[in-house]
Amino acid sequence: MDSTAPLLSTVSDGVATLTFNRPDSLNALDLATKEALLHALGEVGTDDAVRVVVLTGSARAFCVGQDLKEHIGAISTGDIEAVWRTVPDHFNPIATLIAEMDKPVIAAVNGVAAGAGASLAFLADYRLVAESAGFNLAFAQIALSCDTGSSWTLPRLVGPTRAMDLLLNPRTITSAEALDWGIASEVVADDAFAGRLAELAGTLAQGPTAAYAAMRHSVRNAASSDLAGALAYEAEMMRRTGASADHQAAVEAFLAKQRPSFTGR
Repeated sequence: MDSTAPLLSTVSDGVATLTFNRPDSLNALDLATKEALLHALGEVGTDDAVRVVVLTGSARAFCVGQDLKEHIGAISTGDIEAVWRTVPDHFNPIATLIAEMDKPVIAAVNGVAAGAGASLAFLADYRLVAESAGFNLAFAQIALSCDTGSSWTLPRLVGPTRAMDLLLNPRTITSAEALDWGIASEVVADDAFAGRLAELAGTLAQGPTAAYAAMRHSVRNAASSDLAGALAYEAEMMRRTGASADHQAAVEAFLAKQRPSFTGR
């Protein structure tokens, strides 16, 4: 593995860890990083050996979103089309890959998550947040709209009123506020962060991956469905997971009064 690459990707014991690796720029997303993230998400999403995906950052930041130096450079050269093309070409498919992953996704927010970096964290199923970390919906500070799915995820996390407040009045949301408002799933002390992440990811990697996938798809489907549609989708997911090897293993373990061992299938 190239330790100088803008994104580090490792797989161990069912856990794929994708680490933003541009610490000098607070892990800002330049073109190379976005393309590497797109490629890595596609790979881990279809790798049966991967049962949970972790997104995290190097050094003191999670990710501060679009690399503004690159953004301004493209504007200064007159390549305006390249500036705006990155949303449909990169940010949108990245968001879609995370949202539609058939395995759980953890955002391990080790430091500041701003702009599209915050949006990426919002797309995860579980946001493990270091005590010193924070979130900032910084889009208005550079007179741009929100992207990478935050118009969809943020109101569902905090409600439309608070979402608009955070977008119109960007400021750093502390880890304590993030926990209180439902953005953070869990906040841990900085010195306990790595250990808790390993424990959480390891537990999920040993779990019923197909059932996790069905749950995350059911929740997303219900967000834009009426009750009847949500119930019908739940029934479909129950039938699908009921036919899985993991469900059969769970039934057999229950009858034998043993703990089930899941393979993710």
